Amino acid sequence: MSAIEKIKEKLQKYPHINFEEDENSIWILPTSQKGFTVTLDIGYDNIKVFFNGWHEDFESEEEALNCFAFGLSRDCRLKEFRRNDESYKWTLEYKENDEWIADGTTSLFNFAFWKKQTIHYLQNDLIK
Repeated sequence: MSAIEKIKEKLQKYPHINFEEDENSIWILPTSQKGFTVTLDIGYDNIKVFFNGWHEDFESEEEALNCFAFGLSRDCRLKEFRRNDESYKWTLEYKENDEWIADGTTSLFNFAFWKKQTIHYLQNDLIK
């Protein structure tokens, strides 16, 4: 069974979750503006998990699936940086002892670097 089929099987327990898929990817859509899209993409030699623009490569399917599920839970938060209302940097955060800890950051060059920066905290609450 492929990673995408495993996710779809688990999603049967959560009929409120909307998702889309193609041959090599599945993405879970946020249920509010305070959430973020969670995507699993199967490549030739790895699996990528995306939380909006943040992403990580995995060689292990099990680790990728765990990360994917983590992004759907309240234990995960995405700190999204924007300039001119365009997202350009994402920091994955996890909760430990009631504190949010930064885990990793992905960013793009933003050509509007002189514009005011805003920070948005995004979080899903799709699975317990």
